[in-house]
Amino acid sequence: MAEHDPPAAKVDVPRRASKRRKGRKGKSSRSANGAAVGKGASQATSVPVAGAVPRERNEKRGSGPDSGGRGASRRRSGEGRASQARDGSGDASPPRELARGRAAVRKASSERPGGGGVSDRKVPDAKALASGNGREGASRQSFAAIDLGTNNCRLLIARPSGQHFTVIDAFSRVVRLGEGLAQSGRLSDAAMDRTLAALKICAEKLMRRNVHLARSVATEACRRAENGPEFIERVRQETGIALDIISAREEARLAVLGCHVLLEEGMGPAMIFDIGGGSTELVLIESTGTVPRILDWQSVPWGVVSLTESVGPEGTCEAERLARYRHMHSLVSESFADFAQRISGARGSAGRNGPLRLLGTSGTVTTLASLHLELPQYDRRMVDGLIVPARSMRDISTRLSTMAIEDRRELNCIGKERADLVVAGCAILESILDLWPAERLGVADRGIREGILRSLISSQTTRPSTGAPTHTERDAMTRAGAGR
Repeated sequence: MAEHDPPAAKVDVPRRASKRRKGRKGKSSRSANGAAVGKGASQATSVPVAGAVPRERNEKRGSGPDSGGRGASRRRSGEGRASQARDGSGDASPPRELARGRAAVRKASSERPGGGGVSDRKVPDAKALASGNGREGASRQSFAAIDLGTNNCRLLIARPSGQHFTVIDAFSRVVRLGEGLAQSGRLSDAAMDRTLAALKICAEKLMRRNVHLARSVATEACRRAENGPEFIERVRQETGIALDIISAREEARLAVLGCHVLLEEGMGPAMIFDIGGGSTELVLIESTGTVPRILDWQSVPWGVVSLTESVGPEGTCEAERLARYRHMHSLVSESFADFAQRISGARGSAGRNGPLRLLGTSGTVTTLASLHLELPQYDRRMVDGLIVPARSMRDISTRLSTMAIEDRRELNCIGKERADLVVAGCAILESILDLWPAERLGVADRGIREGILRSLISSQTTRPSTGAPTHTERDAMTRAGAGR
């Protein structure tokens, strides 16, 4: 995988509703640059959603996606304030050292208006966007990214803004699409129904925000399931969203593109990892002036859902829970063995150039960082971009590994939804810390969606300023609109 790999030319934009929304009379169905974006390109038919799902967060600008603060417009289920989803919004604040003390961090959090809203904060875009070649029309267009993982369904909608992009809407819901997959090899009917309900909400948001271009991807659960392709087709028929089942290689590339700006400055190789629901990706990179150069990478089929389901139920006493945790750690470490051997030379050279650099993007690392800070509830502004002592992360992992699930549910920033999965995440994280023994761990609450947005926006702002789509875009638009 190289840093110059082009983003896949997959564009999906749901159907336009047969009746225009009030207040949009006379609105042109053409994009801001005058190019038609295909049949029903940027709106979606509103579909009633039925059936209970574990959690929903509906985020809008002004309330701050994933802020977790007092002024945030989160919809919480009755499962405790700690069970809020992690959701990147494109914030680009530099890493902050935590050694100043937890009290200072909490004080800073309390002084922020709205409790940490992030929807108006901007992220440096990819190299092409930073070059200033974008057209004025592109800045008025909105772009969307959907990331359908094994555990979560996430949407991010943004507009280019100079050298950055501004998030205008976001959505995240725990759907547990991969629930039971380890045992059956198939996506269950209940999991697919939950996921479709979430994707219908995403389609409505694409319609409301008049999205110009979107890319929607599905990862490990759909890659592994026998009925994954059938589910993708059902999604297309019922929502108009054309999900692209991407490879593990592409998943790793997008994650790096989305979060690498938070990596600590330094020389030599560094490690970026993404602990997902069904898989974990590790990427060895070398920093450059723009997008990092990828030296090596590895994907293993262990995520918080797949690992939890594979090792069976939790024990009834502390000794049984510890034995289960050690078994998890052993399984993951074995799967990393070949990669660890391949990168041993790079690890040695990185150590000679200074401290090892490590950056993680996942619900596991953001959850553990929140526990380290002793936050009363999850606050993305306090977590995204933080640098946490690796020793602290190990200590928290050890404590959680022997704790009864009832006690974990009572901890701030975990709650009922993550209580059964966080132990597997800790085992994966400790295996990574063994493989790349950095003293400090960077924490990122962003990843694949931000990588998709950067790719989409960069492709638009660097094309010839003729106002017409390129051949690649035109072909993709035709495919996206066909048969709808």
